[in-house]
Amino acid sequence: QLGAELLRRIAPTTSPDVQEEAVRQLMQRVVGGKASKWFDVEVNKLLDARSYQISLQQSGKVLIVGSDGVSVSKGFHHYLKQVLNKDFEWFKTHIELPNNLQLPNVTLHSASASPIIYYQNVCTWSYSFVWWNLDQWRRHIDWMALMGINLSLAPNQEAIWQDVYAELGLSRQEIDGHFAGPAFQAWQRMGNIRGWAGPLPPAHRRLQQRLQQHIVQAQRELGMSVALPAFAGHVPQPLQRIFPNANYSLAERWNHFPDPYCCNLFVEPNDPLFQQLATLFLQRVVQTYGSNHIYFCDPFNEMQPRIAEPQYMRTTSQAIYNSMRTVDGEAVWLLQGWMFLQIDYWRDELIEAFLTAVPRGRMLVLDLQSEQFPQYQRTNSYYGQPFVWCMLNNFGGTLGMFGSARLINSGVGSARMMPNSSMVGVGITPEGINQNYVMFSLTLERAWSAEDLSLDDWFNHFALTRYGVNDTRLAQYWMLLRNSVYNFHGLQRMRGKYVLNRRPGLNLKPWIWYNASHVSEAWQLLISAKEIVPLEDDRYAIYEHDLVDITRQFLQLSIDHIYVNLRSAYRKTQLERVQYLAGKMLQMLDDMERILASGAHFLLGTWLEDAKRLALTANQRRIFEFNARNQLTAWGPNGQILDYATKQWSGLVSDYYQPRWSMFVDAITLALQSNTPFNATNFKLRVANEIELPFSNLTKLYPTEPVGNTWQISQQIYTKWNALAKDSQFLHYNRV
Repeated sequence: QLGAELLRRIAPTTSPDVQEEAVRQLMQRVVGGKASKWFDVEVNKLLDARSYQISLQQSGKVLIVGSDGVSVSKGFHHYLKQVLNKDFEWFKTHIELPNNLQLPNVTLHSASASPIIYYQNVCTWSYSFVWWNLDQWRRHIDWMALMGINLSLAPNQEAIWQDVYAELGLSRQEIDGHFAGPAFQAWQRMGNIRGWAGPLPPAHRRLQQRLQQHIVQAQRELGMSVALPAFAGHVPQPLQRIFPNANYSLAERWNHFPDPYCCNLFVEPNDPLFQQLATLFLQRVVQTYGSNHIYFCDPFNEMQPRIAEPQYMRTTSQAIYNSMRTVDGEAVWLLQGWMFLQIDYWRDELIEAFLTAVPRGRMLVLDLQSEQFPQYQRTNSYYGQPFVWCMLNNFGGTLGMFGSARLINSGVGSARMMPNSSMVGVGITPEGINQNYVMFSLTLERAWSAEDLSLDDWFNHFALTRYGVNDTRLAQYWMLLRNSVYNFHGLQRMRGKYVLNRRPGLNLKPWIWYNASHVSEAWQLLISAKEIVPLEDDRYAIYEHDLVDITRQFLQLSIDHIYVNLRSAYRKTQLERVQYLAGKMLQMLDDMERILASGAHFLLGTWLEDAKRLALTANQRRIFEFNARNQLTAWGPNGQILDYATKQWSGLVSDYYQPRWSMFVDAITLALQSNTPFNATNFKLRVANEIELPFSNLTKLYPTEPVGNTWQISQQIYTKWNALAKDSQFLHYNRV
């Protein structure tokens, strides 16, 4: 009941006719112009909420009826995947259907067990979406609708603040000094940083606002709801010049950012200035983007409130909610529960005071990482406020196979069945996308299902629909991954920092939670299945993508193993073995570069060129390229969050990771040869000043198209390293 009431409050008011036409256009983009030959659609609001019906008409067309456009789209996806054995993903949003397609006679009805299926993290807009254009967004919105997602974010707000700050009296210089560069806006919006990697050109702010207007319109036409930003209290320091008597506190220093880029002011929510700014801002937001009566606001993202008392939490929460209600009497506050993970600060009584200050049902909490660190249990289902069970799974958009299939499958059902559960939905909240798609697909299908999925059946069918062929090798490939890389359970904080893409040193601690031989076995199976997936088939590109990914995973693991042996040899002063293993590590990095360069979705050049393409002037291109490079590497002026958003991409391996490791192995070799200790402090200074920090300012061009034959390169690497693994000199295997 709680979920149904919330859904009614935030549901878009788009007419059935508009939603039907939006779905028809989606179908044409997904399966081509003959979609109308095969499918009819209807939006019928008399159906149960979040449901669809599928039937074969006498005309021979399949009729999909849904309660809204998203539900019709979800029904269309069900028919494609479950009936026609055709699927899509982030990298493949078009499906080829034969001209002589015979449509099976299927009749079914399905309703979502989750009133709300949510997608996005505030960070996704910086780690993955930052350089996107409207065409990329159009394909992604199609994917969202097909997966049944009916709630997401629209965080762009800089153009609105530009006008608000100017009207209040801030100068152009003060405004420009506040906004961070495009790749770092997520953290500027949350008050963590200011001005870093800027200035953000005013024209770019306007263009991004216009882009978001198109995005929001497309989402609502399909029947999605969109959460808009509300005022969280963070303002530029110069605002104190205009309102000197307001009650401010200095934001906590975040991740050691230095003063020029740190420490915005936080306007205390009980100060009249807070209400003035909140009203002025939210009115402009609604005028610009319309409204679904839901607004996101995170006042204390990775920052602690200045007073740890229940009364302060209560009045702060009330003031923030009242600022929304002043503009929109139907307002619902969407809150990330991420801040509650700071359990040393957020005691139970503080959380309860903060949450219960808002009327029940007028706050929706995202339990941001339910698969590993659920907070709904210790908060007694968020003290009655509705919440969304979310899978995060990824930080910074890093690569590396990782997931918790079993925990996701069981965790959703357990949360629903918990006594007095206020769970109203399921979501995916990755900081970055374009990795581990299988986990996100599984979670979204589990969101719709009222029962636990059979993981054996689900993974087998995933293999069938992914490659279009029913082959035991491909099914076994995914079963091996399911029982290894996608079977994580534990409290270790997995952040995608593997040996190859971390700053070298003698104290790294690589670890895995599975039998590494499963990856080798899976790799061999995928290589052997080449002839099964026809080269001319539209799904061969997905096969190649997966082949790059599994080869990359093997090399990533092997470099971990080499490092453990290399470190051991150094500590035993075995100079010849150190030199031997160092040579093998650098060879593996060469092979990593080769295989990544053959994959269309593993190229640094694409990321950099997308960034430069958004710029309007030569100076902007320089700034945008700096943003793109710095986010992947130093993440700050002096490596404040070094390698947090690291990517295993061609170009980064050859010009960033490999030079670091080459410098390191030279240093430890020299230390052994000269019988002197390795100087870790000196090495850190050298690698930072010669490789890490300069990389942000380089202008080297990189390919935007793959180079080489993926299968041949993967086969060569497999033959080379599989044979070497049998050499007793090579590695002394142990669990890392």
